[in-house]
Amino acid sequence: MSAPQDGADNRPPAAPADDVPTTLDMASAARRSMSKTAWTGAAVGIGSAAIVAALLYTRKRS
Repeated sequence: MSAPQDGADNRPPAAPADDVPTTLDMASAARRSMSKTAWTGAAVGIGSAAIVAALLYTRKRS
């Protein structure tokens, strides 16, 4: 066996951490979140329009 040289790094290379999110994972999570936000906004808009239409309809009938 040969003696280690001075200044040589004898540690094994570090394995990549599995729990660190990659840029692709973060982008897909943001896309999913935005999709949910868009659906929620659409539902609120449709609900508001339905309420306004119902109120206008009841005023015209009386």
